[in-house]
Amino acid sequence: MSDYYEVLGVSRTASPEEIKKAYRKLARQLHPDVNPSEEASERFKEVGRAYEVLSSPEKRQAYDTGGDPNGAAGFGAGFGFTDIFETFFGGGAGGGASRGPLPRQRRGQDALIRIEIDLSEAAFGGQRELQLDTAVVCQVCNGSCCQPGTQPEICDICKGRGQTQRVARSFLGQVMTTQACVNCQGFGTVIPSPCLECSGEGRVRSRRTLTIKVPAGVETGTRIQLSGQAEIGPGGGPAGDLYVEIVERQHAVFTRRGDDIHCTVEVPMTAAALGTTIELDTLDGQESFEIRSGSQSGEATTMRGLGVTHLRGGGRGDLVVHLAVITPIKLDEQQEALLREFAKLRGEDRPSGRMTPVHTSVFSKLRDRFAGR
Repeated sequence: MSDYYEVLGVSRTASPEEIKKAYRKLARQLHPDVNPSEEASERFKEVGRAYEVLSSPEKRQAYDTGGDPNGAAGFGAGFGFTDIFETFFGGGAGGGASRGPLPRQRRGQDALIRIEIDLSEAAFGGQRELQLDTAVVCQVCNGSCCQPGTQPEICDICKGRGQTQRVARSFLGQVMTTQACVNCQGFGTVIPSPCLECSGEGRVRSRRTLTIKVPAGVETGTRIQLSGQAEIGPGGGPAGDLYVEIVERQHAVFTRRGDDIHCTVEVPMTAAALGTTIELDTLDGQESFEIRSGSQSGEATTMRGLGVTHLRGGGRGDLVVHLAVITPIKLDEQQEALLREFAKLRGEDRPSGRMTPVHTSVFSKLRDRFAGR
């Protein structure tokens, strides 16, 4: 066993403050973060063991008298804090100090892109080609991160564990803690000859074309998940998922409400009074639309099954047609005379007007219509 006083560079009569000062000075010089050499790492551990004994009055007394400085703890010779942790919790003080090298492969990040579609694509679905700038596996090293013919090597600092130990003070005394090795970033291996194509990443940026299917019935905010279609992870790891978010462009004529679509049709006053049939442009092409005689402005007529396809389940929504009756603004003399004659025949040449209740039942409206009001 080494002379702990000699290890710390203090005399056998050194005070606790002198021992502490000497330990701190050596720990700063030999810490793996400052001095990553193997020799410094071994000396750092030895300094920690020396300080653990000499900073404890009981252990120091046992050591000075030739006894076992760790015997007082009741765990036998050479049984430090790290060993206690392993006994009770099945690992080192950092939780897994004895593990081996870790694989460099990591899962790629998920990605989100947005595409704009029109109402017709939303109603019936379709296909889209996407241009993606993303990470793909390096074709030179095939994701190994190394130049061809070389391979990762065990880290000299952590010996493949991926972790280093250091001594820290706590209310329990001297505690041996672990942290990720700064030399290998916790992998346990280093790459002496990184691939020149990918700079040791195992992946490179590239543009690729992806064809996706847009399901019928999507709307703004709908997200389509494409598993494994995002970027490749570091070290050639599995790709993340690509999410495609739908943004539906505003239509010039139709307004979408759920799976129903709405439009407004303007008709002359005479057509609304006499009734007629017009050709209406829909998502399915032209459809005949009947305007009943006596139609009023604001009335809505539903054309079944001409809306948007239901995203889940069969069938489609409806097309709701709203009427806007247009009253003529300018009349010539003949038109005005005819209209006045019509009003006289209807008894409407001197209308008094009437107040309409806010809540009028459907039956009352039908009764008024058949009564010719």
